[in-house]
Amino acid sequence: MGKDYYKILGVDKGANEADVKKAFRKLAHQYHPDKTTGDVDKFKEINEAYQVLGNQEKRQQYDQFGTTFDGAQGFGGGNPFAQGFGGAQNVDFDLGDIFSSFFNGGGPTGNTRSQRGSDIEVDLEISLKEAVFGISQTVSIRKQNSCEPCHGTGADKGTAYDECKTCGGSGKVTTTVMGTFRTQTVCPDCRGKGKTIKDKCGACSGQGVITENADIKAEIPAGIDEGQAIRLAGQGNAGKNGSAAGDLYINIHVKPEAGFERQGFDLVTEYDVPFTMTALGGDIKVKTIDGQVKLKIPAGTPSGKKFILKDKGVTHLKSRGRGDQIVIINVDVPTKLSKKQKKLLEELNEELIKDKKSWF
Repeated sequence: MGKDYYKILGVDKGANEADVKKAFRKLAHQYHPDKTTGDVDKFKEINEAYQVLGNQEKRQQYDQFGTTFDGAQGFGGGNPFAQGFGGAQNVDFDLGDIFSSFFNGGGPTGNTRSQRGSDIEVDLEISLKEAVFGISQTVSIRKQNSCEPCHGTGADKGTAYDECKTCGGSGKVTTTVMGTFRTQTVCPDCRGKGKTIKDKCGACSGQGVITENADIKAEIPAGIDEGQAIRLAGQGNAGKNGSAAGDLYINIHVKPEAGFERQGFDLVTEYDVPFTMTALGGDIKVKTIDGQVKLKIPAGTPSGKKFILKDKGVTHLKSRGRGDQIVIINVDVPTKLSKKQKKLLEELNEELIKDKKSWF
């Protein structure tokens, strides 16, 4: 009896192309010879099944001949997996070309020629005023920079290279898998570069990067808030083999300032005002982020009254204009009175309740 390719891939006969491919991907991950769960025979079997079920023409012929497919004249007999490669044995075959389409280029032939530098994160504390108006700040960090003497190559003067003896300068090595075809993988010695360093750079010991202190000027935008971050592209650690540098992320922390509470782009302040002033009216001095201003309190102002100081709040981030400052007036009722104060209040109280005798 021939092999049941549907059973091997774990799909039914009505499975569409996407289902077949999905099943193959899952099994290929599981049984690939390079994995700890690998099984050469099983891997060969599922590949054989996919070469048939993944090809519309071959699948139609397989369905026609059923499980006696191995002897079907439509394929000239023999192993259809080998037939898929022209019936040849020990064919040079880059297995990574198949898996790159399934695993986003993560197969055995993944390119290690370049490696982007890592990102760096730092914390920066600023004042509320600096957050409102923005500030230029110098951030001191320790980072990896590209080595200047070797131009980041790691080789002395940037030119002291030899051809890699392992791969002959191709960057890949060929190994036989399952005795049927050969697969190419990245050369473990030169890591895909095709060349090895003959004389290492004395400045960086062949690493291509040097760790140094760096002072980086950053423009902190007006309106930034606690917990937000700014990104400085290319100011992180240098990349290897001439690849791009990482980025620098500056996490902003705004120091609290007594008397101010930020709500979006508005600033909220509260003032306790003597009850006599709220009754009679008067002026108070209010602190704003721009300096002191005078605020008129009308007679009869109730506790909790809000006054709006236009454009005295936080600058709109990446936009024009500013928020407002909201001033909340709280009536300050004294708890301790002198004899004179108490006498005056008693007289005032008698006058005020004359018109409210019906309440008492």
